[in-house]
Amino acid sequence: MADRPYTILSCGVSIDGYLDAASPERLVLSNDDDLRRVDTVRADVDAILVGAATVRHDNPRLLVRDPWLRVARRARGRDEQPMKVTLTRGGRLDPYGRFFRHGDSEKLVYCAGPAVGRARERLGPVATVVDAGDPVEVRCVAEDLRRRGVRRLMVEGGGEIHTQFLVADLADELHLVVAPFFVGDPRAHRFVGPGSFPWHPGNRARLAETRQMGDVVLLRYLFAHARDRVVVPERAP
Repeated sequence: MADRPYTILSCGVSIDGYLDAASPERLVLSNDDDLRRVDTVRADVDAILVGAATVRHDNPRLLVRDPWLRVARRARGRDEQPMKVTLTRGGRLDPYGRFFRHGDSEKLVYCAGPAVGRARERLGPVATVVDAGDPVEVRCVAEDLRRRGVRRLMVEGGGEIHTQFLVADLADELHLVVAPFFVGDPRAHRFVGPGSFPWHPGNRARLAETRQMGDVVLLRYLFAHARDRVVVPERAP
């Protein structure tokens, strides 16, 4: 058995590489065609992971929306919705947020050791809180998810989480959708932060697909080890 799931990083950015606009309003980077594509990817994974900042700021549901995709999951003997996963240092998450209250799938919260007690008091009724050490290490999280039966993992952000998975060489694919505008605000968050990345001018990722979807474009990159670790998505009979 592989020691971690096959991992897909999924992200939308502006032309200048920003995830948001540093304003109270959520920046819309996608369109309907891309949302349908994301729904299809979600339907093929066992778990979706986001950081605690994304849970707090975006209040995401992280659900497969298309009823036919949910039917296909059930036909393959899987839960209707993928497991939902988040990482947190302090456990300060709202148990009434959409991440926890929408969907019947299992919710996992990987929490830094010192805050586990507080997190279990707060989130215990709606999620399983896992002591992930101090600090939380994404490699340990990935390995624990594999032990829990997660074969395919989709990571949807934010920037700190993407950076950690890339620096730790835990990503097999990157789905990067570029929206046709600039943000230009240094207060906004970029796709990744500083780090020592395995993929650099001397070790280039492979561009496996480009796809125009209305006014946005998908760039799908494969990393070298992905060719040795491909987990083919299950399909309905």
